[in-house]
Amino acid sequence: MVRRNSSGTFASSLVFPGGAIEDSDSSDEWSAHVEDFDNYEPDERALRIGAIRETWEETSILVGATTLDSQPADILSDLGFLDFVERNGVRLRLDGVVPFGHWVTPVIVPRRFDTRFYLARAPEGQIAVADGTETVGIEWVSPSEAIRAARSGEWPIIFPTLMNLERLAESADTDAALAAARARPPFTVQPVMEIQADGTQVITIPAEAGYSVTRFRT
Repeated sequence: MVRRNSSGTFASSLVFPGGAIEDSDSSDEWSAHVEDFDNYEPDERALRIGAIRETWEETSILVGATTLDSQPADILSDLGFLDFVERNGVRLRLDGVVPFGHWVTPVIVPRRFDTRFYLARAPEGQIAVADGTETVGIEWVSPSEAIRAARSGEWPIIFPTLMNLERLAESADTDAALAAARARPPFTVQPVMEIQADGTQVITIPAEAGYSVTRFRT
C-alpha cells in the first residue's frame, strides 16, 4: 500500500497504487509487448495496462510481466511507461492482473470516481520505492493488520479501500485470493451516504456486492 502526500487526492491516506487511465494505455503499440493483447476488448485492455503502469509509476513494482525476475532498470525515471517497456524488453500478460472490485462514488459527492480494483502477484526480487510526489511512503502489510490500524484510527484508510482489504483478508494466501477473484461475478458498487440525526454519516452498500458489511458508520 502507498501513502498519499498531504496535498493531493485522498491526502495522507493509505491506499492501493492507482490513478487515472491515460490515452497511451489504449495505444495499439502495446500489441508488440502484450502477449495476450487480442484476448481483451480495448476498454478492458486499457484498464489493465493502466493498472500495471500506475503501480510501476508509484512504487517501481512491475506486475504482470513475464520477462523480468529482478529489479528493472530506469525505475523512477522520466521515461513514459511504453518507452520503459521497450527499453527493458518487457513482455506483459494482462491475465496476470485480475479484476477484484468496481466502485463508483456516491452521487451526492461533488468529485466522483469510477474505480476498478485489480489483484496481481507481486514479483520476487523487486524493491518498492515511493515516487516521492504522489506517494510519500510504502507499507508492505497484511490485510488484517491494515484493517486493525484503520479501525483503531491509527491509519487513515478510505471506505472502499477498507472493504477491499476485508475481502482480501478472507483469503489465506495469494493463490487463494487470485482464485476467488477469478470466480467472483462482476458487480458495480455505488454506496449510498446518509447523514443521521446526530450528524454522523452512514454508508450502505448492497448485500449483492458480496462484502463483509453492508452498513458502515464513519
